[in-house]
Amino acid sequence: MKIALIQMNSTDDKAANLAQAEALIEDVMAHERPDWISLPEVFSFMGGTRADKIAAAETFPEGAAYTLMRDLARKHGVHIHAGSMLERIAGEDRLGNTTVAFNRSGDEVARYRKIHMFDVTTPDGQDYRESATMKPGEDVVTYACEGVTIGCAICYDLRFPALFAALVARGAQMIALPSAFTLQTGKDHWDVLCRARAIETQTYFAAAAQTGQFRQGKETRATYGHSLLADPWGLVVAKASDGTGYVTARIDTARIARVRSQIPVAQQAVSLI
Repeated sequence: MKIALIQMNSTDDKAANLAQAEALIEDVMAHERPDWISLPEVFSFMGGTRADKIAAAETFPEGAAYTLMRDLARKHGVHIHAGSMLERIAGEDRLGNTTVAFNRSGDEVARYRKIHMFDVTTPDGQDYRESATMKPGEDVVTYACEGVTIGCAICYDLRFPALFAALVARGAQMIALPSAFTLQTGKDHWDVLCRARAIETQTYFAAAAQTGQFRQGKETRATYGHSLLADPWGLVVAKASDGTGYVTARIDTARIARVRSQIPVAQQAVSLI
């Protein structure tokens, strides 16, 4: 299965973000013809104020971002893992940071709401309080794609190994992690954590990322980029450079089986709880 990871520089201009996403998908389909495409976290709207986020959010299956991804999947006959979008949730003041996956026919096959909220202070002193506007999800989600079981996670989830163990327990062979990692944390932790999750889960780890600057209220913030695919041995087999664009690579289920046979950690694990 050939996959593509789209790297974007989303901002608080939703129309421009959707145009950017569409152009990159059209380009990768014209030149690479992948079977599966992932966009980064919050590809349709990033930054802005709380009011801006609420205005940009969608009630699925309505909304411009949802409809665009559905229609592009159907148009090109390609699986689209639609990064994440801001989702209005009935009866809630907070939004969902939500992945929706579409099959080749444009049918929704999975929906995952980010579980772990990014409530941190980065080394440069910037405060991030995702829980102020986002409601955490609760469900561990996988879906089938071309004979491969794909597990869902988003950005800050990367730091919580228990989620990935749960995905593997549900049969995950590839894990998709759309992300908007900060520049400050990404330069030190991104590669290490992505490779570690690939090694410990013995899966392909597909991480499409945001890159570049955006405005959060009155602040200018920056994301790290460097979208990558790590294989089940932890080797980075594809990686984006700076700027917007995409990378492609192929995944091989036989490679997963070989690694799991060579180092059978799933059979050797001992419960210490």
